[in-house]
Amino acid sequence: MFIAYTQRYFGTKPWPDEGKNYSVATHADDLTKFIISLRAGPVHLVGWSHGGVVAVAAAISDPSLVRSLILYDAGVLSVLPADSPEGKTAREDRAKMFSPIGAAASETGDFTKAAKLLQEIVFGLQPGEFSSVPEYLQTVLVDNARVLPLMLSAPPPPTVTCEMLQDFTRPTLVIWGENSRELWSLPSKAIAKCVPGARQVILKKVGHDGPVRDPAAFTRAVFEFLSSV
Repeated sequence: MFIAYTQRYFGTKPWPDEGKNYSVATHADDLTKFIISLRAGPVHLVGWSHGGVVAVAAAISDPSLVRSLILYDAGVLSVLPADSPEGKTAREDRAKMFSPIGAAASETGDFTKAAKLLQEIVFGLQPGEFSSVPEYLQTVLVDNARVLPLMLSAPPPPTVTCEMLQDFTRPTLVIWGENSRELWSLPSKAIAKCVPGARQVILKKVGHDGPVRDPAAFTRAVFEFLSSV
């Protein structure tokens, strides 16, 4: 059995506030409380992209809730020192990716259009190719366009360093796409090196959209890992 939950502020339900508590720290705290409330721990925790950053923060804060950790393209930038070549490159790539999104959102106020542009950039598509994204995912992305301004103004995620990860002893699988941006591939490589005994898999011919572009390869990597832990 697996559970895929909707993080606070995502989905289509009304917000309990104006989004003022949106942050990775909030989502990580929600996740730990969710696992505890279900009495489901320790769990095999899987996170992709923002969800991967949240999963790392939650796992570090309470490892007892985690049986294993599986990450895809988790852009945990803090694991890369800001003055290192990799750290500079990853942060420059993030700025390069989000700069046109922020500009589009502020100029037009059309967050749906900005969200579509973001996904085209994230998934390595050409302008106007949002329609090539699987239809169910298009619906999810459009439904969550209202979260974009919260994301752009959110505080930095909790700091997770290589030293902290060296103390994390749960079985860990780190996956990234062969064509993933440096924003995700560089932190992924660092996490794989920092966590003791971590395994790594590179999904061929895909980028950040790997889990939906090649779900068979992603699922195979996950289940092969789970069968050995």
